[in-house]
Amino acid sequence: MATPSTARSEQLRLAKRAQRERERKSGLTHVQLRLPRELAAKLTAAARQDGFVELLDRALDDVLVRIADYPALAEIAWNRTDTWIPAEDALGLYERNWRFVDAAKLVPRERALIERLSLRFGGGPLDG
Repeated sequence: MATPSTARSEQLRLAKRAQRERERKSGLTHVQLRLPRELAAKLTAAARQDGFVELLDRALDDVLVRIADYPALAEIAWNRTDTWIPAEDALGLYERNWRFVDAAKLVPRERALIERLSLRFGGGPLDG
């Protein structure tokens, strides 16, 4: 026969499992990071703020580029298996392969990305 504490711990385990399953079904994923204590405290406090997910997404857009979101980048990165690449690497791909990019056919979103990356990491806008 299970003791009350054993039954309680089993209930807790099952409740946590059910919560993780609900989160998975809603598209949420648990992420663990090893961070310095002060940065972890800052991130925890920020995560409680309204709009945090959107703010984090914008911050990550400054650091990473999803190749598939940009047609010309996807063409010049055809041999890469990564979904995301560092933003500075994306600019390097554009710069090294600019001769293969049809600037007239760039979608506005990709044109804005190239301009933002070249102003941030490069010497200015790419020709074309």
